[in-house]
Amino acid sequence: MTRVRRKCYTDSVNIIAVIALAWRTLMRHKTRSTLTTLGIVIGVGSVVAMVAIGSGARVMIEEQIATMGVNYLMIFAGSTRSGAVRGGAGTVSGFTEDDAKAVLAECRTVQGGSPLVRFNTRAIAGNENWPTRVFGVYPGYFPCRGWTIAEGQAFTDEDQLRMAKVCLLGQTVVENLYPDGGSPLDTTVRIEGAPFRVIGVLARKGQASWGEDQDDLIYAPFSTVQRRLMNIMHINSIECSVVSADLMDEAVEEITALLRQRQRLREGEENNFFIGNQVDALKSRTATSRVMQVLLGVIASVSLLVGAIGIMNIMLVSVTERTREIGIRIAVGAHPRDILLQFVVEAATLACLGGAIGLALGVGATAVVRYTLKWPTLISPLAVASSLISAGVIGVFSGFYPAMKAANLNPIDALRTE
Repeated sequence: MTRVRRKCYTDSVNIIAVIALAWRTLMRHKTRSTLTTLGIVIGVGSVVAMVAIGSGARVMIEEQIATMGVNYLMIFAGSTRSGAVRGGAGTVSGFTEDDAKAVLAECRTVQGGSPLVRFNTRAIAGNENWPTRVFGVYPGYFPCRGWTIAEGQAFTDEDQLRMAKVCLLGQTVVENLYPDGGSPLDTTVRIEGAPFRVIGVLARKGQASWGEDQDDLIYAPFSTVQRRLMNIMHINSIECSVVSADLMDEAVEEITALLRQRQRLREGEENNFFIGNQVDALKSRTATSRVMQVLLGVIASVSLLVGAIGIMNIMLVSVTERTREIGIRIAVGAHPRDILLQFVVEAATLACLGGAIGLALGVGATAVVRYTLKWPTLISPLAVASSLISAGVIGVFSGFYPAMKAANLNPIDALRTE
């Protein structure tokens, strides 16, 4: 037992001595060591920063789409056709309120929603005015979209039935119509010359994934907007939520079958409507973001490869410079594995030191991007760990060949070297 303990202690002392010797050797050539680690520093820093920026972008996209409602479906009337030229979705006024009611009542996979009409206008409150968008919806639209009321309350089914002139304001509208910061509740906002009483303020949603300000809008009862303000019978779209994301495809099929029947489309005839959902948008944008993140990581990893080559070159130079020293050590009894360990430790020390500095620079660069450019970032513990492990592995492998070369030197030939 005593011998085993003494052997372990001796081995630990040897390893510590090798590390100390490697550090002293590297410090004798500070400039060369610094330049050698530069490739690893840049590589690790780039990987950490690029992955953080890519992860932040992906999370931002997911959050923006989530504000729309993941189980959310938007059904638009189809497009016009003039010869071979087609208009965009919604250029045909093919839906009525009855179509929306049919979707909400007859599709078992749909749990709520509303027909929707909208137009652009200029809202006026006191001496202030603001160009914005007005939407006419059912009360069931708000839970469908995940809207919450920050102040006041939403309008009711009774308001919808009697075409009440009440409205809810988005945060951007409040900020511009009430710049003094007072509460807009129970005040009057004029829309197309008609006075509307403000009964609620919507919670902030922020910017949509396509750049639209989701808070720059006014909601009013569907019947009020459609008949009193717009004086139309058609609707712009049908918007609804599905019971669960797993039933999204089934819901699309069910709604498609119902609307084809109501639009009297024959078998084989093209749909004159379009159904969009946030799940597909989420998958598409997330996939794109992940591809970009991987590409950024690969590009940054090239610096690690360059750093590995730099370490190998310097270690080969070091072996050449220290040939006589190696010969003396072997001649006085040093084992080849001791020589091997020394050079591997030197290379690993360079790589780990560069990795630590690169990590600090990567985190710092990420913070600069986040605070100066207001770009969301997310530092991944996996990326940090992978970068540091990669730096250590690169050091070991980069130093292994030069170390083997040093360990296999013939002591007599080494001592003859000038």
